[in-house]
Amino acid sequence: MVLAKTPNLLLGAVRIFSLIWAFTESDFATFVIPNTAFGVLGATAATSLSSGTRPNIQGVIQRLPIVIAYNWINLLSFDLANQRASESVAEDRINKPWRPIPTGRITSDQTRRIMLAYVPLALWLNLYLGTWRQALIIHIVTWLYNDLRGMDEVFVREILISVGYGMFNSGSLQIALGSQAKVSGHGVIWICVVSSVILTTMQIQDLKDQEGDRLRGRRTIVLLFGEGVSRSSIGFFVCFWTCGCIAFWGFSVWSCFGPVALAVVVAWRVLKKKNQRDDRRSWQLWCLWLLGLYSLPLMSY
Repeated sequence: MVLAKTPNLLLGAVRIFSLIWAFTESDFATFVIPNTAFGVLGATAATSLSSGTRPNIQGVIQRLPIVIAYNWINLLSFDLANQRASESVAEDRINKPWRPIPTGRITSDQTRRIMLAYVPLALWLNLYLGTWRQALIIHIVTWLYNDLRGMDEVFVREILISVGYGMFNSGSLQIALGSQAKVSGHGVIWICVVSSVILTTMQIQDLKDQEGDRLRGRRTIVLLFGEGVSRSSIGFFVCFWTCGCIAFWGFSVWSCFGPVALAVVVAWRVLKKKNQRDDRRSWQLWCLWLLGLYSLPLMSY
C-alpha cells in the first residue's frame, strides 16, 4: 500500500516543483543568480565587506545552497503576489504567455490562497536563516509594489526594485559569511552602491516589454519619456557605474577589462539595437554585466 502511494507522492512533488519553477523562471536570472553571486563572491573576498571571523572558501561553498534557497524563497513570495492580479495576467498574456496563470495551470484565486500559507512560511524560514529583517522589508516592498501598484508608477517602481535588490543582496552576503561574521559598514556602502546601479539601469528590462506595459497602462520611463531618453540614460549610467564601482575598489579602468568590455557592449547595443529580440539580448547581457561588477571585490582578494 505504501509502495503504491510512493509514485503518486513523487509525481505530486514534481508537479509542485514544476509550478514553483513556472512562477519564478523568468526572474531567476535577474534575482536568484546575480544576488547569489553577490553574496558568495563578496564573502569569498570578504576583505572589507565583513567584520568578525573571516570565512574560509570551503565554508562559503558549503553555504551556497542556503544562499540560493534564501533568494528563491523570497522571490517566490514576490512572484506569487506579482502574477495574480488581473492586470498582470493580461500583461503576461502578451509579454510572458508561458507563466502558470495565463496557461491555465492555476487561477489567480488559487494563487491568493497559496499565499495565505506561503507568506508566513517564508517569513518563518527567514527567521530560521537569520535574515528576518531583510525578509520583512522584502515583503513590505512586495506589498507596496504589487497590492498598492507601485509597479505602475514611474520612479516609485525603480525605487522599490532597488530597495528589494538591496535586501536580497544583504541577506545573501550575510548567509554566505556565516554566523561568525557580520556585514561591515563598508559592506553596507557597497550594497547601497549596487542598489544605485539597479535604480538607474534596471529600466533596461522595460525596453523589451513595452507592448504589455502599454496595454496595462504602466508608467515606465521608456513609455513616458520616449526611447531616446531611456536608451541614452541607460547607456550613460552603465558606463558611469562601471567606472564608479571600479574606483570604489581602487582599481584602474584598464585593470578591469571584463566589466568595462561588458559595459561598452551593453551601452552600444541599447543605443543601436532596438527591436524586441535585440532588447531581450541586451537585458541578458546587462545581467552578465552585473555579475562583472559583483566580481570586483574578488579581484581585491
